[in-house]
Amino acid sequence: MSEIRYNALQELSKGSIAEHKNGSPKKRISEIFGQNVFSLMVMKEYLTEGTYLRIVAAIKNNSKIDFSTAENVAKGMKKWATDNGVTHYTHWFQPLTGSTAEKHDAFYKPSLDFTVQGMENLTAAELVQREPDASSFPSGGLRNTAQARGYSVWDPTSPAFILETENGKTLYVPSIFISYTGESLDYKTPLLKSAELLNQSATRVCRYFDENVNNVIATLGWEQEYFLVDEALFHARPDLMLTGRTLFGAASPKGQQLEDHYFATIPERVQKYMQDFEHECLKLGIPILTRHNEVAPGQYECAPMFEDLNVAIDHNLLLMDVMQRIAKKHGLRALFHEKPFAGVNGSGKHNNWSMATDRGKNLLSPGSQPSQNLSFLTFFINVVKAIDTHADLLRASIATAGNDHRLGANEAPPAIISVFTGSLIEQILDRFRTDGPHALEDHKEIIDLQIPKIPEITIDNTDRNRTSPFPFTGNKFEFRAVGSSANCSAAMTVLNSIVASQLQQFGVDVDKLIAKGQVKEEAIIQVLKDYLKSSYHRIFNGNGYSEAWEKEAAKRGLSNRKTTPEALSAFVSESSIDMFTKLGIFNEHEVHARYEVMLEQYIKQVEIESMVTFELAQTYIIPGARKYLGEQINILKGLKEIGLDKAADNSKGEVEELCTTIEDILHLSKALKNATESAHHGKTANEIASGFATKVLPLMAKLRIAADELELKVDDAAWKLPKYRELFFLR
Repeated sequence: MSEIRYNALQELSKGSIAEHKNGSPKKRISEIFGQNVFSLMVMKEYLTEGTYLRIVAAIKNNSKIDFSTAENVAKGMKKWATDNGVTHYTHWFQPLTGSTAEKHDAFYKPSLDFTVQGMENLTAAELVQREPDASSFPSGGLRNTAQARGYSVWDPTSPAFILETENGKTLYVPSIFISYTGESLDYKTPLLKSAELLNQSATRVCRYFDENVNNVIATLGWEQEYFLVDEALFHARPDLMLTGRTLFGAASPKGQQLEDHYFATIPERVQKYMQDFEHECLKLGIPILTRHNEVAPGQYECAPMFEDLNVAIDHNLLLMDVMQRIAKKHGLRALFHEKPFAGVNGSGKHNNWSMATDRGKNLLSPGSQPSQNLSFLTFFINVVKAIDTHADLLRASIATAGNDHRLGANEAPPAIISVFTGSLIEQILDRFRTDGPHALEDHKEIIDLQIPKIPEITIDNTDRNRTSPFPFTGNKFEFRAVGSSANCSAAMTVLNSIVASQLQQFGVDVDKLIAKGQVKEEAIIQVLKDYLKSSYHRIFNGNGYSEAWEKEAAKRGLSNRKTTPEALSAFVSESSIDMFTKLGIFNEHEVHARYEVMLEQYIKQVEIESMVTFELAQTYIIPGARKYLGEQINILKGLKEIGLDKAADNSKGEVEELCTTIEDILHLSKALKNATESAHHGKTANEIASGFATKVLPLMAKLRIAADELELKVDDAAWKLPKYRELFFLR
């Protein structure tokens, strides 16, 4: 057993892990919520009345903020921050690395000639625009070392906040990140463009039904799944440290098969951690409401209430950072990889998406009579049509090396993009195709359990379907296929864009019929009928995990792109480029740049995993197995010396099995190293990525099978890597 594994197990067995003392005071959530946020309430206190009103108007009406207003905001923001003990500020942005980035600057500006006292200051120029090095972030060729200039620019639609750590307090200013030539180098810029386009196109369609609608916002409520492992065991697993997942590990005799972890009592150490990170999140205005055990051992979930989509995504990225930081204080590590452990469920980040008007109406709420609610049916059918038209692009938006291990693994939605409607909506749509809106009896079924004192309950109109990648769940769509480590911006930019594009086309189609003399309502119904006829094959309410669905989907002409290289090609298809450029989300150069970045990330991730697999096989698994083999050979010799021939024969068989498995691992390790090197011989990034997907990953899987088989043969004391049972069940 390696010393690091031994020490980790010793600490855990003695219960000597020093738990972080939960410093969360026992206050009501309402007393701490948003206390570190430069909210409208705080602005009202720190800004002049005129500046405050201009900011509110700019946010509400999507208008630009002039320089003089920005100057007053900067002064008020600096005053608020320094009043709260802040010394530095940073533009906080989302480069194409998938994580966030920040560069801290001090408020304090010393006097260079020392004749006057320096002072704390924040100018409009500093608030609005800073200059990080754009050549040091992934750009897909948009920037290189000789063209290093890039700009981070303040996003006033997402509130600034103060992040507290043990090292001090820093003011964070959410920002976009663009190149010197104005091209987007981040996830937020196209997201904001897509949200505004959705606003414009959805508002236009809303006015068919309500002329007083002026704005539509996309809303998002994400659900964050994650694993927790003891930090000492984490450090004893180089694969977890370097790749976020275990590249080796035989299944624990007990995993999730008893179904006893889901919603079970939260372990005390874990609950203390949850309370601690939730406390920090609430101060940052992140409305975390839910916590619970997930299906797999060591797996958990948290979820907030719905928010404006842009703010919700910022909050999710901030949450993951807070969770990682707080976990270390509790001697834990939070794992966001989509599949950190084989044989148990992986983790997703379900994106619950809808649209809401400035008049407080959820456009995807069916109301009391959905079969006759033409407004609801209009937006619902247009979303289905958008998904059908751009299904491959939507699949590409959630394609990563980590998510490939999760999708279609009988625990998560398949790579086939379909829409679950539920039985009632399916009936409504089926009849709508021929009859249009119609009266359909919609009554709430009552369950009386016949138990005294237990109240009657009503059944929802539709069940939930966790096997669908895109189910309708009552008043929203749940994009379940998004990976747990993902920045939601990628998937939400695509979803906003395809729905905005579809709603634009809907307006054109309806207006054409109206221009020909058709009554508005009849025109809307006719267009919706046509859309349903062409996209109805995308609706599937059955078991998405079944092999039968794969066959049925193929008959329907639905694609099943199982690997990231295969899926990403849709991003640069003619139809995708045409849509993105017409909408102004990306220019063609930016589309191809994103594609190159996504392929590069896939290649690098799989290559790192391959190199770690090779290193662990050579320096952990084989040496430990050989040491154990030597002990068995000595036992074999001893048995022969004392004449126990039958026992010696049995021992010889075990030795031969060990030798064969070790030789297999040596052979597969060499083959893996060669395959990794040869994969780079591809002529294009897509060929290289495909080589890693079709040649490197299968060899890694074979090597793992052999090593996991060996783990079950070798003496536990000789095995260097912490085992699954330890990672899962040692708290």
